[in-house]
Amino acid sequence: MATEITLEDLRVMAARAGLNLAEEELRKLLPGVNRARRQVAELREFVTDTMEPAGTFSASRREYK
Repeated sequence: MATEITLEDLRVMAARAGLNLAEEELRKLLPGVNRARRQVAELREFVTDTMEPAGTFSASRREYK
């Protein structure tokens, strides 16, 4: 699993996204950001390159009579 994001990392990412967040806002967001990253890492363990999608979509037009 990737290392957790630090407060400084979050500050840099917010600035790059054009967000002007106060220190207190960043501190409140940090636990949720790291929790979301852990959850994504757990979900990615279930998906492999050899898995087929559950369904497919075809954009071709079909006429019904």
